[in-house]
This record gives sequence, C-alpha cells and structure tokens, in this order.
Amino acid sequence: MANGNKGGGMSGLLDHVRESQVWNSIFRPGSPFRAGYSDSPRNRSYVIMNNVLYHLHPVKVKRHGVRLSYTLCLGGLSFFLFIVLTITGIFLMFYYRPTSPQAYLDLQALTTDVAFGNLVRNMHRWGAHLMVLSVFLHMARVFYHGAYKPPREFNWVVGVLLLLLTLLLSFTGYLLPWDQLALWAVTVGSTMASYTPVFGSQVSFVLIGGVQITPDTLLRWYVLHVLFLPFIITIFLAVHFWRVRKDGGISGPL
Repeated sequence: MANGNKGGGMSGLLDHVRESQVWNSIFRPGSPFRAGYSDSPRNRSYVIMNNVLYHLHPVKVKRHGVRLSYTLCLGGLSFFLFIVLTITGIFLMFYYRPTSPQAYLDLQALTTDVAFGNLVRNMHRWGAHLMVLSVFLHMARVFYHGAYKPPREFNWVVGVLLLLLTLLLSFTGYLLPWDQLALWAVTVGSTMASYTPVFGSQVSFVLIGGVQITPDTLLRWYVLHVLFLPFIITIFLAVHFWRVRKDGGISGPL
C-alpha cells in the first residue's frame, strides 16, 4: 500500500510538472511531451512542421533538388569541407604557437614528431584548396542555372560574400607557417590593401600592426584565421541556408 501511494504521488507530481506553464513554454503545442497530447496523424504532422530540424532538412524536396547531375552536390561538399577544416584546424592549434620563430619550428615538429600530425596538416591544406575550388564551382553552377534571379538575388549576394571570405580564409592560413613565402605573401597582401581608396594606409596599418612587418603581424593574421573569419563565415552560412529554405528550396532548371 505504501508503495502504491508513493507511486501515485510520483505520478501526480509528474502530471503537475507537465501541466505547468514553464513546461508548456518549453515544448511546442502538439509535442508528445505536452500535457493532453493525443497520438494522431494530425498531431504527428504538427510536431514535424514545428520542429527546427524541418528548416534544415525538409520533409519534402523537389525532384531536381536530389538529382546529382543537377546540383553536383557542390554546396553540400563546400559545407562538408568547412567542417573538416574546422576539426583539423582545432587539432593543429594544439601544436602551434603564433610567434616567431616558434611558428615555423612548431610546424616542422608537427610533421616529424606528432602522431598523424603530417596527415592532419595535409588534410587541412588540401581541404582548403578543395573548398576554394568547390565554392567557386558551386557559384558557377548557380550562375549557369540562373539561380541568382528573383527571388534569390539576396542569397546570390550572400554567396558572393562567402566566396570572398573563403579566399580570405585560405590566404590567412597560407601565412601561418611564417616562412619566406609567407613573409612575401604578407608584403604583397598589405601593399595591395594600402591602395584601398580613402582608408588605404589605415587598413594596411591594422593588418600588419604598424608600418612594417613584425612578429606581431603573425598574431593578427592568426586571429583573423582562427576566430574572426570562421565566425563571420558561420553567420553567413546560417543566413545562406535559411534563405534557400525561404526561397522555396533549390531553384529548378530553366
């Protein structure tokens, strides 16, 4: 009898929690966790329609959207490579110090002394090259199929910005070994930035951290590569995916 009362008390407490306003504010109407939920086709459809995953992976897609010969999966491949670069980049950060001359020495040690270090570094390097290529081909495919036309012109601009950010991400990573090639690349890049109209000298000063290249310049490019640019790219990726869904999915053939 005592066990029965205890079970009834726990059941009543759970029912009270499920009927509370806080509980119902967390779960959407029609969710199986909501009080008074009835398992019916209508309620199951309602749960799916209100689920956030619906916006990332819709229940229904257009036939051409799943044809490999039409999309070539270039958008998904670009996003996959971005994930690979993020994972391998985090691994490399454990063995890299953005100072001179430790940056060059750390990469040499990563190649020879760290287990699978050379493999991960090459995955990161080749992944960066492939991402630039896949993003460019993705934009070429979108342009060829006329997917930049209304109502998708805003998402086309977002895609152009993502291409520019991808190129910047690749360029800043090219400088991190801080060898002779990297020093010349910084020189060329900062000189090109100095010709920016009106604010050229200020842009160059911010990029190199002074009037000439110093070890502090490496730290600035490192922050751009591992923090600033990936953060901006992630925001634009979210907007890009959202606009694809809002514009009715992948555009159809002309």
